[in-house]
Amino acid sequence: QVPLVESGGGLVQAGGSLRLSCAASGRTFSTYAMGWFRQAPGKEREFVAAITWSGDNIYYADSVKGRFTISVDNARYTLLLQMNILKPEDTAVYYCAIKKSTNWSSLVEADFFSWGQGTQVTVSS
Repeated sequence: QVPLVESGGGLVQAGGSLRLSCAASGRTFSTYAMGWFRQAPGKEREFVAAITWSGDNIYYADSVKGRFTISVDNARYTLLLQMNILKPEDTAVYYCAIKKSTNWSSLVEADFFSWGQGTQVTVSS
């Protein structure tokens, strides 16, 4: 397990923006890629976005395409998620995690490990 710490969540009005951060460690650079997931009350954890540390491969869930941008700050070992044009349905606890393999055919919870504690994002209408 590699410690991951998310931050940047909060309360925002619909149409607003938030930027989430996931602080990793130098050891994380021995991994291949990382991703963001979210879990709303009463729902399963769902994939949001993923990126390789090199930035060569990026994937988004259809629900966030065009609004969210995932990126990495290699100098600070940090994974970022810029969220724009937020909607009430984006309300959830957001988690970062490490991708287990280089196989991109599946992007579900079981394909990731070493989850952070999560950061709450609440979008009011």
